[in-house]
Amino acid sequence: MKGLDTIKKTLKNNTMIFILIAVAVFFEVLIEFAGKGSLLSPSNVTNIINQNAYVVILATGMLLCILTGGNIDLSVGSIVCLVGAVAGTFIINLGFPVLPTILLCLIVGLLVGAWHGFWIAFVHIPPFICTLSGMLLWRGVSLLILNGMTISPFPQKYMNIFASYLPNLFLQQATEEMDDDLYWSIIEKNERITFIVTIIVAIVICALIIALAIVGRISKKKKGYSVESKGSFIAKNAILCVVIMALGVLLGKDQGIPIVLVLVAIIVIAYSYFTQNTVPGRYLYAIGGNVKAAKLSGINTDKVMFFAYTNMGFLSGVAALVVAARLNSAAPTAGQNYEMDAIASCFIGGASAYGGTGTVGGAVIGAIFMGILNNGMSILGVDMNWQRAVKGLVLLLAVIFDVVSKKRKSSK
Repeated sequence: MKGLDTIKKTLKNNTMIFILIAVAVFFEVLIEFAGKGSLLSPSNVTNIINQNAYVVILATGMLLCILTGGNIDLSVGSIVCLVGAVAGTFIINLGFPVLPTILLCLIVGLLVGAWHGFWIAFVHIPPFICTLSGMLLWRGVSLLILNGMTISPFPQKYMNIFASYLPNLFLQQATEEMDDDLYWSIIEKNERITFIVTIIVAIVICALIIALAIVGRISKKKKGYSVESKGSFIAKNAILCVVIMALGVLLGKDQGIPIVLVLVAIIVIAYSYFTQNTVPGRYLYAIGGNVKAAKLSGINTDKVMFFAYTNMGFLSGVAALVVAARLNSAAPTAGQNYEMDAIASCFIGGASAYGGTGTVGGAVIGAIFMGILNNGMSILGVDMNWQRAVKGLVLLLAVIFDVVSKKRKSSK
């Protein structure tokens, strides 16, 4: 009976992970049956990561807004377009150095976020109205900057920062000045080197995850906090390590670790720590749980709201740089419907429509779910209109599940 309880708790605590795996297997079977390749082929897994990196980045920022009381930011797609337009204009048209322009773009995103944050936090304009205004405003400014034209291509130095692979980038740079015979002999070994390095990185990551999990568990026990059962703890970390190793094998068989995956991992780890282990991070949950109680306990709710939306602008700037590299252009259509992908990822990943509940890890799982859904339906040739209908239905089901769960808990 104890083993059965452990299995039930593991399933309950990792519901979205198992659903994600089930959806991936479902599409893999359909795609194989239709004779259209494989969802989980190395090249397609790399493609899914590159296509959905921006969703994870935006969903991480969107989660912080949602935590404050179910608030959202509708302007993120337009900010992505604006920052991309600034990057394209300065780097391609004006020939500015890459690194200073990247810094400028991040500052632009930060200032736009601060603009929204000021009106929302200190003037108390509803976030929906303020960011809806921003969605129209920044899209218009972007079109003015681009003059309705697409700017391309970005220089190789910019592409190396956001659209290259490890360790391929270093291998290519090391072989650039070699003679032809030596060059081709090294290139033939690149695939093996890439695979070995990627597997080593995956093993190191698994070791770090297990070590940190054990240290965290011991620390909680010493402080008298309740911890999950040993079986559930082992099962959760085992599943995570299996997924990481499988991903390492697939990436190693292709081009290696995408630089953008490293960037996304840094953002996810940093914001996971911030929301779960810092006092300002816990303020977000407190405001979402009960804003009046948070005020009475001494939390400056206006400053917290200002931070949430300023941060959203900053992460939109980061996402814009990633999108510009993926498209290798700054286009007037960039960022369309990106806000919907970010919002859907958060709610599918377990964030509450009322605020106060949700994790960065959940938002990441939601983003991966959306990515697999999009990619799987595209490979199968599902009509774009049906794809939108399916995504809309999935989002509705996620919110219905949240609302029904809350009603059940309150009735007990």
